[in-house]
Amino acid sequence: MRGLLVVNPRATTTSARTREVIAHALSASLDLDVADTTHRTHATDLARRARRDGLDVVLTLGGDGTVNEVVNGLLADGPGHDVPMLGTVPGGSANVFARSIGLPADPIEATGALIESIEHKRSRTIGLGTAAYDGRTRWFLCNAGLGVDAEIIEQMEKQRADGKEATPSRYFQTAVRQILVTTERREPALVVSRPGVPDVEGVFLAIVQNSSPWTFLGPLPIDPCPRASFDTGLDLFAPRSLAVLHTLGHVRQMITRRQRRYPFGGLLTLHDQSQMDVEAVRPTSLQIDGEAVGSVSAVTFRSSPRALSVLI
Repeated sequence: MRGLLVVNPRATTTSARTREVIAHALSASLDLDVADTTHRTHATDLARRARRDGLDVVLTLGGDGTVNEVVNGLLADGPGHDVPMLGTVPGGSANVFARSIGLPADPIEATGALIESIEHKRSRTIGLGTAAYDGRTRWFLCNAGLGVDAEIIEQMEKQRADGKEATPSRYFQTAVRQILVTTERREPALVVSRPGVPDVEGVFLAIVQNSSPWTFLGPLPIDPCPRASFDTGLDLFAPRSLAVLHTLGHVRQMITRRQRRYPFGGLLTLHDQSQMDVEAVRPTSLQIDGEAVGSVSAVTFRSSPRALSVLI
């Protein structure tokens, strides 16, 4: 089998020596080329070329952002039988996709699992999501979000650019400060629409999940939509109140992964949706697979069943 390993040399949890060991181990099972990314979207370009060159598998060594870029390259021309299989070695801070498909969090152990999958031809086909905004469409594997979750990611990226490590405690502190102090908690910006269903106004935050959990805080899974799955459509978690008591209730639900009824209508949850449109009355931050995209005014989210084969 011919393969490509796309490496993010700035990945937060692997050293140069670890990356070399991983590449060497994978080379024993694949006719493998290794490419380091040098700039944003480089992984997308490499994956697009891998499909064009007829490779069998593309592997990533990095975080969820690297995986997302590779998927957008593999599927630049849409799903098809000529798309290489995807494999991922976790090298980021959260590694939501790798952990969601059952790979070990340790990169060396995950490499061993992938080698077994390659040798035994073990894979599964998963559904993905797309987010269409500002005249462009991006694929996502795990989740996307409009509102405060994207604002938190923007703040984390700024701190990382200043040389600060993306630790769980830093993420928690940033999230608390953003929710309680910075974000607009009085005037909701979002309206959720679905074909044939009345619009839902007064939404502060829209988390769209394609898999479960949404993210991890260290070892702890955080899961607004615990029924989300690669085998179903998209799920939505959309609070209509960010009052302190209501927010604490939302956080409790995310941690316990249990559905809770809000008699005041303060929470909109949807399961297994093929399409959702979210409009913003003012520019609102968007994130896709944990990467800040910027501010948008409208996004259409769609489910794409059985879009990609992945090593497990």
